Formats: sequence, C-alpha cells, structure tokens
Amino acid sequence: MKILVRNLARTTQEHQIRAMFAAHGTVQSCTLVMDTLQGTSKGFGFVEMPNPGEAKAAIKTLNESNVDGKKIRVKVAEEKKQVREA
Repeated sequence: MKILVRNLARTTQEHQIRAMFAAHGTVQSCTLVMDTLQGTSKGFGFVEMPNPGEAKAAIKTLNESNVDGKKIRVKVAEEKKQVREA
C-alpha cells in the first residue's frame, strides 16, 4: 500500500520517516520528495508497506502526530491520474 505523508518539516530526514513506519511493520520503500534546485525536502513523501493491515495501523497511529514540531498528515496515496491526449 502506498502512503502519502504530508506537512513534514523541511528538516525531517528520510530515515526518520522510515523508522516511524517500521515500528508498525515492514517498509518496502520510503521516499521524500526533494526540491532539485534547493536540495531540500518539499515537505512531503511516500512510504510503501506491503502488508495492508500494517499500513492501515500506521496511518491510523501516525496521522496528526507531531514530528519535528509539525503535525503531519498521513493517508493512502491516490493513484496519479493519466492525462490523455486527443
């Protein structure tokens, strides 16, 4: 299950997010979205957890928790909509 993590502090590191989710189960991948020009976090990222039960537990527990002074938002990531050309 792909999970969206939003409202992260720009100083929050990928290993911190991975550790938070790993406390709830297996983490397949963890990626912070980075600003390529600045080299800093854009304040959101994605976590993939292969077990849906563990993923739902992590979402429920971590949503609206405080991380580095910010209240993060955690939810199931929606599939990116394809733009179709005519």
